[in-house]
Amino acid sequence: MKKLIFLLTLLFTLLSAEPIFAYTVQKGDTMSKIARDNGMSLSELASVNPQVNNLDLIYVGQEISIDKDKKSRPAVASRGETISSKVNISEADIDLLARIVRAEAQSEPFEGKVAVASVVLNRVDSPKFPDTIRDVIYQSGQFQPVSNGEINKPADKESRRAVFAALSDMRKIAKDSLFFYNPDIATNRWLDSRETIVVIGQHVFKN
Repeated sequence: MKKLIFLLTLLFTLLSAEPIFAYTVQKGDTMSKIARDNGMSLSELASVNPQVNNLDLIYVGQEISIDKDKKSRPAVASRGETISSKVNISEADIDLLARIVRAEAQSEPFEGKVAVASVVLNRVDSPKFPDTIRDVIYQSGQFQPVSNGEINKPADKESRRAVFAALSDMRKIAKDSLFFYNPDIATNRWLDSRETIVVIGQHVFKN
């Protein structure tokens, strides 16, 4: 009887589990190897990963879609919402976004780093801000690391991982936040009156 219950539980788990359509790049991986290991042609893999502009340039920790059917259906978030984004990602954008994440959230938990990257992406999607990652980050008076030069320091691995996470469904961790700040050290309090969306680590994310 116990064996039957175990087998039924295992079967239910397998049937109810969501298919895994993403692969995390490991050391030594190439797009050709990932395609071959997942029964895809290189062109098929490239077509479902338009964010990879250079097939010879992928990074450890980067998320690669291995979903062959991705092109035939819209991207869907957890509650059935269609994900819509006008963000066009280049390798330079990824590096710049990772550098602002490092500068703004180096001491924050991983989720906080993802949320910072998500704020930048949310701004790109918002009509209230510029429509490229570079222009959002370098918009005058918006990010202190731009004015103090911290933006010029290289990103660390975790900040890069956070960027790739923000480019996945994990982006919703910050919901529609367009601002964030640390209320314990902020000298300008204008964000206090705005709606709080989520608090992660020392950062408060606002709409």
